[in-house]
Amino acid sequence: MDDGGIDVPEAARSAAEIEERLARRRENLAVTLDEIAVRVHPATIVGDVRARAAGAVDRTAGKASVAVTRTVDGVRAQLVSADGGPRLDRVIPVAVLAVAVTGLLVLSSRRRRR
Repeated sequence: MDDGGIDVPEAARSAAEIEERLARRRENLAVTLDEIAVRVHPATIVGDVRARAAGAVDRTAGKASVAVTRTVDGVRAQLVSADGGPRLDRVIPVAVLAVAVTGLLVLSSRRRRR
């Protein structure tokens, strides 16, 4: 079958047609081999791995950022009312707890020094 899709017996083709067809196939093969050489070259493989790793890091960092934002928004919703003012019924106990924990840490560090 020639490149036009028509069945032509080998004997009916001229030597020039056969040589031209072989030359085209050699060129196509050379291009294919060059592409394969580029794909399997160590620098190409390293570049691909780096790109995949950078993409994975970016995705992970993005997910972490979204998680932190959601957490901060959740805490803010608990401590700030809809009008933007502090919810004293929740802020005061949190502040007292923070002062108590800080005081315990200070006392604990003073006792270790003695």
